[in-house]
Amino acid sequence: MNTLQESLSLALALIGQADPALRAIVVLSLQVSGSACLIGSVLGLAWGAALAVLRFPGHGVVVLLLNTLLALPSVVVGLLVYLLLSRAGPLGSWGILFTPSAMVVAQTVLVVPLVAALARRLVLGALRDGGDQLASLGASPLMRALLLLLHERLAVLTLLLTAFGRAIAEVGAVMVVGGNIDGVTRVMTTAIALETSKGDIALALALGIVLLAVVGLLNVLVGLAQRRSGVEREAWA
Repeated sequence: MNTLQESLSLALALIGQADPALRAIVVLSLQVSGSACLIGSVLGLAWGAALAVLRFPGHGVVVLLLNTLLALPSVVVGLLVYLLLSRAGPLGSWGILFTPSAMVVAQTVLVVPLVAALARRLVLGALRDGGDQLASLGASPLMRALLLLLHERLAVLTLLLTAFGRAIAEVGAVMVVGGNIDGVTRVMTTAIALETSKGDIALALALGIVLLAVVGLLNVLVGLAQRRSGVEREAWA
């Protein structure tokens, strides 16, 4: 039996036995990414909806900034959040650096631009289809945006699942602000990097399999939501 076969066998055994260390890392990953996705989605949906319906001086600059933030490397986000939360930073009094809370902040910063950009495009498309009717009923611009997001709930669900996938697969930012502390801030991506460098391939492979399973499940759910959204659109046509 070669090393790959041995490592895969041990990895599957860890998963099958619900190894405590493996379980703790997976649970923390889901908690951190879930919290960041929830907070980031609320902020991102509001930002994207506002940009879609409101016009103000500097609107184009804000949209350009939003699109630029989509390409911001995660390690840069981690550095910025680290500087904000460090003892010498403006938010140092919070005392959350190298805690799961700091990781939630970093992932939230990553999620917000993605959600906002996708929400803006979604609302703009929906406005072209049904915005005039809502306007004729006296709905304000923000109310139209919120109603359209509610109507496009399956598309919003796809957006949220995409955001969660972005968060849970992230490694750079959480490594910087979390410190990858065993039993405290170690999540799947950072643990995979550490265990691989230590030579503990079995645990790294087990975590990789679980992470792939989570991302794969998200893709399946996104596909189902998109298909359902297409069916509903045909029904309304």
